[in-house]
This record gives sequence, structure tokens and C-alpha cells, in this order.
Amino acid sequence: MSGVKIMNIIYEKLRIGIDEALLDVKGAAYKLSGGKLGKSMFTESLDVKKVGTDVRIVCEDEDSVTIAKFDENGRIVNKGFRIVSTSDLHFGDDPVLRDKCMGMLMRHIEDTKPDLVVLTGDIILGKYQHLDAVQFARFMEKIGVYWVFVFGNHEAREEKGRFKELLMKCQTNFPHCLARQGEKELFGLCNYCINILGSENKILKTLFMFDSGRDILDEYREEHGCPKEYDSYDFIKYNQMNWYENKLKMLEKQYGEVKSFMYMHIPIKEYEIAVTQDENGDFIFTDKCEILYGNVFESVGSSKLNTGLFALIKKLGSTQAMFCGHDHVNDFCALYDGVYLVYNQPGGYETYTMEEKKNWPEEKWPQGVTVTDIALDGEFKISQRFNRVYL
Repeated sequence: MSGVKIMNIIYEKLRIGIDEALLDVKGAAYKLSGGKLGKSMFTESLDVKKVGTDVRIVCEDEDSVTIAKFDENGRIVNKGFRIVSTSDLHFGDDPVLRDKCMGMLMRHIEDTKPDLVVLTGDIILGKYQHLDAVQFARFMEKIGVYWVFVFGNHEAREEKGRFKELLMKCQTNFPHCLARQGEKELFGLCNYCINILGSENKILKTLFMFDSGRDILDEYREEHGCPKEYDSYDFIKYNQMNWYENKLKMLEKQYGEVKSFMYMHIPIKEYEIAVTQDENGDFIFTDKCEILYGNVFESVGSSKLNTGLFALIKKLGSTQAMFCGHDHVNDFCALYDGVYLVYNQPGGYETYTMEEKKNWPEEKWPQGVTVTDIALDGEFKISQRFNRVYL
């Protein structure tokens, strides 16, 4: 191991340790002052209850974690599996709105008792991201359920490579966080999969996670045939797609047929097929997809470049549904060419809302979580759950 790598590891451990120590000091100040000091301490200001889980880690490596539900005798049980996913918490430096956001998420988890929580990016955006990342991980540890995340376009720019990597390690340092960096040769961080076992030799569902980047970077244009005039949000790279195909083939060799979901922050180009504008400029649905639920109030914020991920999905025949975030007032689920294109419910309040878009009262806002229930036979149901139930 090189001296530089050793120094980086030491720095990371020191930084995470310092962050934890600072949070301990701020937490003590919050308690001693009756909440007057350390107002950003949502782990102290919220009454966090333990939900717990019967899920355990079976095995893991650099780009995958295999989990299953176990009985009291330590045996894998074939039960249904519940995933709660949300996106764009955007919690920053407003303690009132941040506490509200985290309180809503906590209540959804308490009431739905998920086996896994999935966050599709733009989660922690405050001035002290690393501190808040550790605090968020502590919050999830108190709840006691497993959780994963992918980065959004706002967490950290690609050119801040070390910053982004450390931000990730601040959270993956905790036992209940199952996110992984993935292969270092791939674009970005957070390219990994979660394998959910229904029995010792059968995958109930595999969840593929992708880093969808931020903005198009010039260094990737030539390889992907991206025109210079394309200036937009980023795209899934060829090496990420190759990893997905190779990983899937490896899993199929070990377990047989594998059905999967896919999670990322920025929607792929095919989401645009569901959306158009009417003569008044309002966004409406097309007749090219079956709309299962939800609304559209803004354009689809996909990349201008389509690298063919959807075509690969169709070729391989594994992925049944895709989940994204990014567009805060779109929350629809569309069935296109046999694949569910899903927007996770947004969770945050420190961003634009339906008050700005349509002057709607909060009782009509889309903030909430998306619940995916997977049955014993692998069939699944996707549904919305709104923060408004707690107002």
C-alpha cells in the first residue's frame, strides 16, 4: 500500500472521528440549553423510535451486498419485502424545515416498517455536509433499519472527487448503511447492487444503484459521441452499463433468473416519452405510456444524450422498474414498453414546491415516500404515501 493511500485512510478516519466528536459536543449543548443551542441537531430534537429489522447481511463485496430476512432460529425465511424510497430531501441550513422533513420521513418509516429505505439523491446539501452526513447516519442507526443511497446532482461536483468520496464514507461507516462505492474504474461513486434473497438459492429481487452524475463533462464527450452543443444534465456511461450487464450475468449464473429494479437520481431520456406540453405551455401526459398514478408539472430533467440504457434493459430482460428523483413536482409512475418508469415522491421542503408552481396549499403537495411491496413470487406493487397524512 502506498504512503499516499495510507495517509488518505488516516485522514478519513480522523475526519469522521472529529465529525462524530463535534456532534457529541453539539448534542450535549442542545440538551443542556434546552434546545437553545445546537438547533441543527435533528437527532436530538426528534423523538426517534427504534423500528428494527429481521433483515441480515448474508455476504458482501466491493460492489454488492446480499441480504435476506431471517427467523428467530437464524434461518432465511421466504417472506415479502417492503422498500420505502424517497428523493430530494434537500435538507440544508433551515432547522425548522429540516426537522419537518426528517420528522416526516421518520413517521413514514415507523408506520410502514420497511425492510429497506432507498434514497435517490440530493439528500444532504447544507453548509456542513460531512457533519450532517454523519448525523443522518446516526438518525438511521437509531431507527435500526437498513438503508442505501445514490448521489444526486447537488451533493458534490465530480471535480470534488475526494470531497464526494469522504461524504460517502461518512455514511457507509455505519452498520445499517448498505451503500457501496463500487468499482473504482467506473464513473462516479455509488455503482453497486443489493441482492434480496427469498431463499438460500433464489434472488427475490436485485436492486441496481447508479451514480447519474451532475452535468456533462467534456472528458466523456468523445467516448460517448456527445456533441459539443449538448449542455445538460449528465448521462449513464458505457462502463456503468457494461458493469450492469456483467454483474447481471454473474448473478444469473449463480442464482438462475434474476429480476431487478434500478435506482438513480437523474431520469433517463425515456421518461420524456410520457410528457408533452399543451397549447398553453402546461405539461401533460402523452398517450405513449400507461400512466398508473401521479402528476407532471415540469419538464423531465434528463440528459440530452441517450446512451442506450433502456435498450440494454430490454435486451437483458431483467429490470422491471426504474426509480429516480430530480424533478421535484413530478411524481408519476408510467408503464412504457413493459418497464415501470417511476418518480420517487420528493421529501424535502427547502426547495421549490407546488406553492411556487401552482399556489397549492400544503395539503395537496406531493412530498412523501414511495412504497414498493414485493410478494413471495416476485410480483410487486408500487404506491404513493404522502406527508399530508401527518399534517
